[in-house]
Amino acid sequence: MQNLETKFGQLLKQLRAESGLTQEDLAIQSDLDRTYISLLERGLRQPTISTLFKIAEVLEVTPSSIIKKLEE
Repeated sequence: MQNLETKFGQLLKQLRAESGLTQEDLAIQSDLDRTYISLLERGLRQPTISTLFKIAEVLEVTPSSIIKKLEE
């Protein structure tokens, strides 16, 4: 079973790709650093709640939908 960080990272990468955004695009639009987005996608960091909300807004999904997908 994958750990939560890895699972979140894979989901973030998938959602970002589906939105047609690069890591840099997502970082700029969510006011985060591109290297931080990379760390999240590689499962090396976990987002805070406020970061999750920023990312979800840019990806045009709800934070709760991200959490729900992680629970599946």
